[in-house]
Amino acid sequence: MGRRDKGFCGTAATLLLAVAVVFSGCGTFSGFLKSDDAMTAGLHGAGAAEPVTAEPPSVTPIAEPEAAEAVTSEQAVDEVAAEGELVLAERPAELYGGYALAQRAQDPTDAVDDEYDPWEPFNEKMFAFNRGLDRWVFKPVARAYMFVMPEPWQVMISNGFDNINFVPRLVNSLLQGKWGGAGRELARFLINSTAGIGGLFDPAKDFWGIHKSREDFGQTLGVWGSGPGPYLVLPFMEPLTVRDGIGKFVDGAMDPLSYFLPFFWDRIGMKIGDAINERALNYELFQGFEESVIDMYSAVRHGYLQRRQQLIRE
Repeated sequence: MGRRDKGFCGTAATLLLAVAVVFSGCGTFSGFLKSDDAMTAGLHGAGAAEPVTAEPPSVTPIAEPEAAEAVTSEQAVDEVAAEGELVLAERPAELYGGYALAQRAQDPTDAVDDEYDPWEPFNEKMFAFNRGLDRWVFKPVARAYMFVMPEPWQVMISNGFDNINFVPRLVNSLLQGKWGGAGRELARFLINSTAGIGGLFDPAKDFWGIHKSREDFGQTLGVWGSGPGPYLVLPFMEPLTVRDGIGKFVDGAMDPLSYFLPFFWDRIGMKIGDAINERALNYELFQGFEESVIDMYSAVRHGYLQRRQQLIRE
């Protein structure tokens, strides 16, 4: 690099140093954005190792109005998703079409490599069926359920199901080599089963700050290198991929309720009850979301695949 004017170089170096100080001192900003931790460390390292060298100012071209308006539906979905965090992020309900998955806030840098959807005509029909089922069946049932079941009791029922279903999370944490997650699951089960009165309360999280893991066998297959396979929507279920469908089957085999309730209809009744309870807990979560996006099917697919990819990378 050629020599620069001495006054310009001093001014540019001073500005760069000020930027480095601001970013290194902003703990809140670096706590929310993981990428900024690495950026801050790089700035500190560079400042300690060698003097700052002024770079020539870069000129950013002004975007044309036509380019500014060319916003894809996926970008619009990400903007809508960033407005609200999903309560059911750790355990999405199975019977209302996956709206929750599209509302999950995503890291803008975490893009899905390929939304492989060869069965899209079939999937769209099943997606429309699930939406209708939620609108005309589950939502009215959840409204009536809320009338007779107070919210604190709903939370207790949800806690009880979570406590019973700790086995798949524990096993998959071990299979993925996440020993900390397995230890948390075991500690949560012991604490909540005793101090939490059979899991109806969650003192492990409320008093000790021990949060449950989010591992399932679909993630385990992804960690082992298996691809997601085609995207799939089935009646009465949330969106899937072929890999996640296999994972749900294996996780179901590890469900303790399948051994204590050996009859098929008993297990179905428990699943439906759990789904209605979760729908009631999240009754207001999806209000207005349908009006926020143009293509609901693509929004849910994009949100689901992004989220699964993010969970596997954690």
